[in-house]
Amino acid sequence: MALIDISPLITPRTAVWPGDVPFSRTVALDMHQGHNLTLSSMATTLHLGAHADAPSHFRPDGAAIDAVGLEAYLGPCEVIDCVAPAGGLIGPELCRAALGRGARRLLFRTLSQPDPDFFNTDFVAFSADAVRVMGEAKVLLVGIDTPSVDPFASKDLAAHNELARWQMRNLEGLVLAHVPAGAYELIALPLKLGGCDASPVRAVLRTL
Repeated sequence: MALIDISPLITPRTAVWPGDVPFSRTVALDMHQGHNLTLSSMATTLHLGAHADAPSHFRPDGAAIDAVGLEAYLGPCEVIDCVAPAGGLIGPELCRAALGRGARRLLFRTLSQPDPDFFNTDFVAFSADAVRVMGEAKVLLVGIDTPSVDPFASKDLAAHNELARWQMRNLEGLVLAHVPAGAYELIALPLKLGGCDASPVRAVLRTL
């Protein structure tokens, strides 16, 4: 069984949501400078690269990431090719077709945010109806290769809130350009960050 990495490389160039905190690293000790070990710290948004949102990110009564169960982030999944115009929405029809194959974790390959180091605002997102259809089918998790399940300009965060209604988890910022559509095993566990609204993940797929 082969592992396929679907996480972007994290560097100070990695794009973050406009106005959010980019990744930076501070080196306190460096073996190349004569220290006996290398020791460093980082500062960054939690919504960096491939990441899992916690319900507390968009609902005042939502659970923080350390209180969210891990079951959704590990198990069989399906990668789905999605053809949509720039800035378009994934509708319920595409979701119904995927649900017919029985997967409870769905990753959508839109190719609408192709460069993790460049943030474009016309990425593809989900309609609330699409999330509802997946929720009714008891989907556990949806993932997407864009910065958000909602459009860039959204203020009501309809897709996020529909996820909360059905207690579905989401992954954002995945890299799926090199992954053929089909069935895989997903491994993308969030860190146990107390009280936090998200966590970066090292998302990988394992061929079945």
